Amino acid sequence: MIPTRRTLLAALTAVGALASLTACGGGSGSSGSTGASTGTYTFWDPYPQLDASSPWGTLVTSCGSKAGVKVKRTAYDTTDLGNKALLAAQQGNAPDVMLVDNPVVSTLVEAGILTKTSDLGLDTTSVQKNIIGAGTIDGSAYGVPIGANTLALYYNKKVLSAAHVDPASIKDWNSLTAALKKVKAAGKKGITFSAIDTEEGSFQFLPWFWGAGGDLTRLNSAKGVAALSLWKQWVDAGYAPKDVLQNTQTTSWQEFATGTYAFGENGTWQLGNAGKAGFGYGIINIPAQNGGSAPVPTGGEFVTVPVQKDTARYGVSKKIVECLTRDSSLLATDTTLMYVAPTAAVQAAQAKQNPELKPWVAAVAAARGRTSGGLGTKYPTISQPMWTAVQSALSGGKSPQSALDTAQASVRKN
Repeated sequence: MIPTRRTLLAALTAVGALASLTACGGGSGSSGSTGASTGTYTFWDPYPQLDASSPWGTLVTSCGSKAGVKVKRTAYDTTDLGNKALLAAQQGNAPDVMLVDNPVVSTLVEAGILTKTSDLGLDTTSVQKNIIGAGTIDGSAYGVPIGANTLALYYNKKVLSAAHVDPASIKDWNSLTAALKKVKAAGKKGITFSAIDTEEGSFQFLPWFWGAGGDLTRLNSAKGVAALSLWKQWVDAGYAPKDVLQNTQTTSWQEFATGTYAFGENGTWQLGNAGKAGFGYGIINIPAQNGGSAPVPTGGEFVTVPVQKDTARYGVSKKIVECLTRDSSLLATDTTLMYVAPTAAVQAAQAKQNPELKPWVAAVAAARGRTSGGLGTKYPTISQPMWTAVQSALSGGKSPQSALDTAQASVRKN
């Protein structure tokens, strides 16, 4: 998942609002077509920054050619793509193949838009269970992941050295907070992250929430309060800047890239930028409250096949999906997008090519899907109150307990 696309679900939670949306652009040649093994197949993805000449654009075109058809690709941002998919399905002109952000899968399944991979004959047995889990509803997978990414802590070697902090000493929340205290005493800045009031804020908060043992169905438990209290403690003590309330993951990275911060919570997608930052850096897993690595959320997209009136089209759609998700394609795509591949074989090839991915492979192996565990479409109704609670507590409007009490009350209403 590219960070600017992680403002994802708010517009998808109210399917009934579709009537107010404009008709979708890009069209579809999928309904009422003849000659399903030839012609044009429509493909939507959330990569508007990647044009037809990019490696991704070239791959999509070549997969169509190998399937004996022409692929008409249209790219939207993540939220727009989800909204247009819902509307297109209502109107009976859904695209043949669609790449969607993993938390969106459950919303589209609930709306009756996606076909099961088993019905298409797609094999997902080699995909890591926690990665496929983000697109699995009631035991059935509804897409094939092209890759995953997640969060960890980048650290600035020079800043930590000046503060006499050994990154290997950071094992839990107490040792991390102690390190931040030393960094501040040495005249440097502590940690930057995103606590913005969008899905990005929830995404960044989840490792700390889960790392305390928090349960998304009980936001205001003592464990959830402990996680929010940790962030508030850091902001109040000046270990984290107050602008985390406005920080996206991109602006948070830009702060870390100034070279004045000891730590930056961010994702796999920043590896390329890390190499250009001009200072030595390292990566450690986000620690859980009492030690060990905290569970982190998975990001990434699934290749899905929307329901079609003309079921004869599914054969070619299957070929396109198989082409996009075969090992050689995954290796090229995930290297370009800085994703961790969804299969062990391709992960090994990635790590061989780029040893810096090794900690990320380990992090993804322990990651959780945001909609996993039966949450499905309930996740958006939990995430928004959660990020609102984070905002309220860090701004000083409410205590962590009161903020999460309000959030939990909001979840109950939904």
